[in-house]
Amino acid sequence: MNKNNTEFPYEDIVNLKHHQSKTRPHMSNYQRAAQFAPFAALTGYGDAVDETARITADRIDLSEEEKSILSEKLTLLRDSVGQKPKVLFTYFVADERKSGGSFESKKGILKKFDEFERIITLEDSMQIPIDDIIELSGELFADFE
Repeated sequence: MNKNNTEFPYEDIVNLKHHQSKTRPHMSNYQRAAQFAPFAALTGYGDAVDETARITADRIDLSEEEKSILSEKLTLLRDSVGQKPKVLFTYFVADERKSGGSFESKKGILKKFDEFERIITLEDSMQIPIDDIIELSGELFADFE
């Protein structure tokens, strides 16, 4: 074809050998692709969206009857410290980053019942705030069930 052909003006350079630098090392395909990787202009935005989408539960308000039963169970538990009863505790754990929290259950052997600090300590050293407990169950409470 003619070099002045307007249909394909680059015909004269299309088949030339690709230039390779003699002073710089050849870039791998991985390095070349990295140049075009997405850029996170809003650093932390994805984490903020994930945190907002994370669901938390609201603290349960016990009825007067439920509070009364729980109070009786706590009294029985306090009086049974020396027997080292095995108890299943269900309690509320407040979320550190947003309102609400979650309910967790822990089975353990009672080690200490501190009425002043309002903390129950288990044999594995875990501490559960008395005010966060919503349910107690186990052999000790068989009369309540």
